Parts: sequence; structure tokens; C-alpha cells
Amino acid sequence: MLKAYIPKKGDIIWINFNPQSGREQMGRRPALVISPNIYNHKVGLIVVCPITTKVKNYPFEVKIPDGLTVSGVVLADQVKSLDYRTREAEFVCKIPSETLAEVIIMINKLFTQI
Repeated sequence: MLKAYIPKKGDIIWINFNPQSGREQMGRRPALVISPNIYNHKVGLIVVCPITTKVKNYPFEVKIPDGLTVSGVVLADQVKSLDYRTREAEFVCKIPSETLAEVIIMINKLFTQI
């Protein structure tokens, strides 16, 4: 029997963002997992940032390095908690640790700027 996939911090996954509301990202799309592995495993939720190919040069966009399976930017200001089982998360690839660190820095800026 295959063991169910549990997303890990730094994974880029495909996941369903529906239902959505207003200006939130929608549909099945790539996302970057930013929550710790222990949280993902114990709680059954993941914290993610959606990825888009529609680059707008917005301050909280973090570019995904060339050469990965997914291209575009991580939307570091659209942090979202999702149930990875019911939303059928699928592993795509791993993001470089430097890019993950840049996303975390942007999230910290979002919550600490006055």
C-alpha cells in the first residue's frame, strides 16, 4: 500500500484553491508550502503561498528560479491554510532553499511593517 503524500516545507505542489472569494487566487494551481513538516504531518493542514505566471512586479512577488518545473512568482502576501488531503495536493518539485528564505523574509515584512 502506498503511503499518502504529506507536503514538506519548500515543496512546490499543485493544489485546488477553490472555493475562493474576491481577489483571492482560484482554481487548481501551483503553490509553495511554507509550514513546518511536523505541523503538516500532525495537523493535516499546510500553509502555502500561491504561485502565478501573471507577473505584476508587485512588492511581495518572489521570482521562481529558472530551470524548475514551475515558473512564475510566489505571492508571499497571499498566505493560506489548506487541507492537503481534501484539496488533493500533488508534489511537483522542491524550491531552492535561498528562494524559500526570500519568501519567508517577505512574509515577515508583511506582518512586521508598521
